[in-house]
Amino acid sequence: MGVMEDFSIKFLETYNGLLSTMPIFAQKFINLFLIVLLIVIYSIFIWKFYRFVAKKNIIELSLNKYNKAEHPLLAKILAGVFYFIEYILILPFLIFFWFSIFTIFLIFLTDNLAIENLLVISAIIIASIRMVSYYSEDLSKDLAKLLPFTLLAISIINPKFFDMTRIFSQFSQLPGFFNEIIIYLAFIMILEIILRTFDFIFSLFGIDDKYYY
Repeated sequence: MGVMEDFSIKFLETYNGLLSTMPIFAQKFINLFLIVLLIVIYSIFIWKFYRFVAKKNIIELSLNKYNKAEHPLLAKILAGVFYFIEYILILPFLIFFWFSIFTIFLIFLTDNLAIENLLVISAIIIASIRMVSYYSEDLSKDLAKLLPFTLLAISIINPKFFDMTRIFSQFSQLPGFFNEIIIYLAFIMILEIILRTFDFIFSLFGIDDKYYY
């Protein structure tokens, strides 16, 4: 038995033991309050999430301002290095952080879905949002709001969604999340590298008017 699974069982025993000492109306009140709290936290996260992940240029470090080279060729080389550091090394890890939090929320919101399926769902949503952001940030923002809230709506109409025991028992799935997550980190990084590489090439040839250096 894993540590997380053992913690989940003990936590459930404590929670159920505490509820059993209360009257029925108090049990229902606490159950509903915790569910509402979960939905509120998820909604706030999505509100912050869509504004962040739907932007084509998520970070504004502008590392190229430290490029003091006067020779044109050297300046372009340094610009490429700074571009690589900012958008191909740092950015994918920021996106991956939000991907991780989003997946953990899905673990608690959904029922009867294997951790691998949840990771695939999260990866598809994040990848779609990121790809669309290179075409239209407005469309990307709509997508970043629509899909997560649609998942929430689907979860709410499931009768088991209102069972706090089920939600707390999902703690036992977290080890599987950390065991399977590496491949999705690689996927997100490779995707962002490909998108940024094409964006950089288009910028060099003047295909994209929004050239950031």
